[in-house]
Amino acid sequence: MRRYGKHTDEDDIRSRPNRKGNRPRTNIRPKHEDAAEGMVLTVDRGRLTCLVEDRPIMAMKARELGRKAAVVGDRVAIVGDLSGQKDTLARIVRIEERSSLLRRTADDDDPYERVVVANADQLAIVTALADPEPRPRLIDRCLVAAYDGGLEPLLVMTKSDLAPPDKLLELYGHLDIPYVVTSREELENGDAADRVREYLDGKITAFVGHSGVGKTTLVNALVPKDRRRLTGHVNAVTGRGRHTTTSALALPLPTANGWVIDTPGVRSFGLAHIDPSRVIHAFPDLEPGTEGCPRACSHDEPDCALDAWVEEGHADPARLFSLRRLLSTRERREGD
Repeated sequence: MRRYGKHTDEDDIRSRPNRKGNRPRTNIRPKHEDAAEGMVLTVDRGRLTCLVEDRPIMAMKARELGRKAAVVGDRVAIVGDLSGQKDTLARIVRIEERSSLLRRTADDDDPYERVVVANADQLAIVTALADPEPRPRLIDRCLVAAYDGGLEPLLVMTKSDLAPPDKLLELYGHLDIPYVVTSREELENGDAADRVREYLDGKITAFVGHSGVGKTTLVNALVPKDRRRLTGHVNAVTGRGRHTTTSALALPLPTANGWVIDTPGVRSFGLAHIDPSRVIHAFPDLEPGTEGCPRACSHDEPDCALDAWVEEGHADPARLFSLRRLLSTRERREGD
């Protein structure tokens, strides 16, 4: 007999009354060992389009995942109706371990972290050389986010017919970042896509850039129409007649195992979530020199050991300048 009040013992607490015929609650969760493997292609208002084998599947997050959200690029386990037929809906029951994570905040005062892409190998930062003018601070912020999230950066400079790339190359040359320079004509006739594609083969590449730099035009050129069939399924779900970059979208490249992820144009790239101490990992030639730094060193103060490390010839002074510029970017707005 069940007892309540002062006569309640441990067994009574562990077993809840079975009201209205409901089954007793349990903390034992199914393992879903027979779940199919999938990749998240896009997310729209709680519905996720996932690629399972060669089929786009519409799915939603299972309640058992709690607040953990799946994002574009995530590898997930899916159960339920996997036919891909219209009006069918599967469930995402597990999000696999991530190899990388691109994150940002709305601004440097916003504590809310937004996950943009998971499991990308590299971040292609697209910037125009003119019309609109380059924004080096925004590029710096994207670089910091890439280094922090485990992505290799790639700098794509467009509209070289309007301005030369010399200033930007001088600014970023010491960071050893691979780069591609293209013109508007090359973007229109497909030559730009061919040159950029050389850096994408076999990789998952997220593209980021602010409006007007030609990012989405380049992505469209990289992924021919016959490879964009998946977007027809996505558009049918979102209700849009054509793809506009309002949310991240993963698209397969013609080359084997290659993917591009088009992300919405950014006006700002907040770094409130970034721990500056992790940025040094992107500078293996400087990192050993930090052993002599004081605790919690900002690497831009009188007692920083990196000055002596560079003076002793272990690294190029320009590399230290680049590190300090990136570390200080959290204190400055993109338009500074």
